[in-house]
Amino acid sequence: MTQLRLALAQINPTVGDFAGNTELIVNAARNAREAGAQLLAVGEMALTGYPIEDLVLREAFVANSAAALAQLQQRLGDSQLDDVALIVGALGADGPVRPQAVGARSLAGARNMAVLLHRGQVVAKQNKHHLPTHGVFDENRHFVPGNQLSIVTMASDDGPIKLGMLVCEDLWHVNGPLAACASKDIGVLVCINASPYEYGKDAARVAVCQQAARHTGAIIAYVNLVGGQDELVFDGSSIVVHPDGRVLAHAPSYEDHLLVVDLDLPTEHLKRHTPDTALPTELSELPEQPTITIEHAQTMLRPRPVNVKPAPAGSAQLIRKERGQEQQTWQALSLGLRDYVHKNGFSCVVLGVSGGIDSAVCATLACDALGGSQVHGVALPSAFSSQHSYDDAADLAARTGLHYRVIPINGLVKTFSDELPLRGLAAQNVQARLRAVLLMGISNSEGQLLLSTGNKSELAVGYSTLYGDAAGAFAPLKDVYKTMVWKLARWRNSYAEQRDEQPPIPENSIVKPPSAELSLDQLDSDALPPYDVLDAILRLYVDSDAGREEIVAAGYDSELVDSVLRLIKTAEHKRRQAPPGPKVSTKAFGRDRRLPIANRFVG
Repeated sequence: MTQLRLALAQINPTVGDFAGNTELIVNAARNAREAGAQLLAVGEMALTGYPIEDLVLREAFVANSAAALAQLQQRLGDSQLDDVALIVGALGADGPVRPQAVGARSLAGARNMAVLLHRGQVVAKQNKHHLPTHGVFDENRHFVPGNQLSIVTMASDDGPIKLGMLVCEDLWHVNGPLAACASKDIGVLVCINASPYEYGKDAARVAVCQQAARHTGAIIAYVNLVGGQDELVFDGSSIVVHPDGRVLAHAPSYEDHLLVVDLDLPTEHLKRHTPDTALPTELSELPEQPTITIEHAQTMLRPRPVNVKPAPAGSAQLIRKERGQEQQTWQALSLGLRDYVHKNGFSCVVLGVSGGIDSAVCATLACDALGGSQVHGVALPSAFSSQHSYDDAADLAARTGLHYRVIPINGLVKTFSDELPLRGLAAQNVQARLRAVLLMGISNSEGQLLLSTGNKSELAVGYSTLYGDAAGAFAPLKDVYKTMVWKLARWRNSYAEQRDEQPPIPENSIVKPPSAELSLDQLDSDALPPYDVLDAILRLYVDSDAGREEIVAAGYDSELVDSVLRLIKTAEHKRRQAPPGPKVSTKAFGRDRRLPIANRFVG
């Protein structure tokens, strides 16, 4: 048996924070060495943060990235950590020169690469081959593809280990580097990733890793980033899969973690493996990279921790307990909110609390992410605000421990209306816009980041006031349909009860009919179909790109479908001006869905 102790570090980098990201990687290397690891891997673009978007077009950013890689090597050597082989995601600039826009300077083609460092040397590089342009990704705009396969032979007293590297998307395609690996007798294939969360993604990753393991005959070590970066949430969930499909280890989601696993590689594993598909010709004659020598464990490694063992067959559930959709979504939203606040230099948030379900869920998310002492809730009652709304907002504050204040807006509404008499919807929107002015004033004067409490259903059909309740720096529920908001509320209260804690969300906020309370006895159902019907149509049209006829064929009234589709179309300009929010669905508004505003197509 050839043995390898492998460590996968889930770390939370920030785009452009080269010093901070270097520190995270060095700390991971220190922890891996203390755990006796011989090989450590961290995520895709961990040194720069991900995604770097058009920063890659700035020469200064590329130069700083190269300097950071050199600094990382020096730090590892100075700390006597460079005897642990390290695979790290970084930015390369060795591609063919690529001209930019007319009048701009031509820049060397940037590479999204995995770099293997050992004993002060860059031993091998593996450039990303498949550059995704679907969904939230624009990698073909920012990088040039690689065309090589780097294989490293790691020598030990027990026998050689052939090591391969892939970068994220390359694992999802049976051609390209993955096919090349299948013909090279690789024992361990490390894939570094920046794979954002969406519900169901973890199960899909496991299936892809199992497919790749069977296809290549290699152990697949899949390491992912963790943390929020703007609208993306990286959930970790790193995994190690045996060639027979067994899950050997599965890291927790939504938290920094060092996953350490001992791999036993039988000598017969190193025999020629016959892949299921043919090897692409452009990758078929690539040379192997220099050899890394890792000394025998008795002379190099510290004693093995007794709690680090390969998992027995069929024990994936023992490694990581499955979470339901509500819990996964809640944790993703909370992590995305926390990192957006902290990575943008804030420590606390402010939001309007109306006693309704959306503001109650947003406030509770913020308290979970930041602590109640860092959350400021403001009730802004008007003449149409009900007593139960006022009571429910105060109850929420008492349950969560957030700061709470009341600022009545009746006098302001009257003063505004006296100066500019308005009727109908325009008059209603005065209330929402005055609330936004007050909340923005608090945000500016007290240094609190303003949260918008709107949900995906409202954003889809424009049921919000531009420069009113839609205002804010971050919208935690931007990608959460209204029906899911209610499910999240019930899950969070149930979770509290299981822990013998007081449920944070008042029951009345959950059960009462939703209302904007901008006019007398107003209900959302006055302007919209029931949310269960609306959300079902939205999931078909927005998330699945179903057409009008397909939606009608699914059993929905044709006039209702036409009405909803018109609302979606006419609200596009509102969505363009909406604050960012964490992506948790297969298709979020913003980066995932890009449609023209001036557009006469409906269907």
